[in-house]
Amino acid sequence: MRAFDFVSAESADQAISLLSEHGPNVIVLAGGTDILVDLKHAKHDPDVVVDITRAEDLKGIEVNDGGLRIGALVTHTQIMDDPYIRENFPALVHAAHTIGAVQTRNLGTLGGNLVTCVPSMDSGPALMALEAEVTVAGPDGTRRMGLEEFFVGPRKTVLEHNEVLLDVIIPRKNLGKPADFLKFGLRKGQALALVNAASALWVGEGNTFKDVKISLGAVAPTVIRAAAAEDFLEGREITPENMAEAGRLAVEDAKPIDDFRASASYRRDLIAVLTKRTLDNAYRLAQGG
Repeated sequence: MRAFDFVSAESADQAISLLSEHGPNVIVLAGGTDILVDLKHAKHDPDVVVDITRAEDLKGIEVNDGGLRIGALVTHTQIMDDPYIRENFPALVHAAHTIGAVQTRNLGTLGGNLVTCVPSMDSGPALMALEAEVTVAGPDGTRRMGLEEFFVGPRKTVLEHNEVLLDVIIPRKNLGKPADFLKFGLRKGQALALVNAASALWVGEGNTFKDVKISLGAVAPTVIRAAAAEDFLEGREITPENMAEAGRLAVEDAKPIDDFRASASYRRDLIAVLTKRTLDNAYRLAQGG
């Protein structure tokens, strides 16, 4: 590890100023659960590390006119412990609980998990199924976008070197929307997902699928939406057969690979199974289950 300068920001604006001043070979430190590992490798040799852990405007969980706002510095443990999220968004709690060990969840932040942008991230699918948006701030102001736009590729987002992620917003129209998240790994704890999936839905008139959203992780260069499966389900009767067909269609939207942890064929089977199960679980939640 090469020596670097360390500076601290007490607000998002100060962080942007420091990033602009010291860039472009600069990185942001939040929870540090990913960055501190990366710093041990020669390919990550920043001149300056900007610590944002004291930036109070990047913290907090609240419901406002726009929906549910989760600050970028909110930890996974805080998500798990928040009463409103526990009651209205159990999928977010389930996703947070699958991230690393207790120590990782206590330090790791939601924003850090999204910005690191590994395809197997656990926070991405549940948020994407709930149509979450992110707010990005830089020298030229702020901009808001969906996660599909925010994610560019493996470990790559739209963030410029002098921009920070402010928060994540689940739109008001989706507050309380029934959703479920499932992850399949090679062990129960501290495992990278072979496949993870999330589904969110409303129950329409005549017990039909309404506004269905399905997302998948670890099966493409970024977390993705299963658009073909969503289109198939919209307006159809909620039945196990239709859920199974959605799982089959979700496989077609994915691009799983062969690696040392699993074959692409095995991942395709998992996509179909997890899609069906998350749809079924979301429906059970809608029914009060």
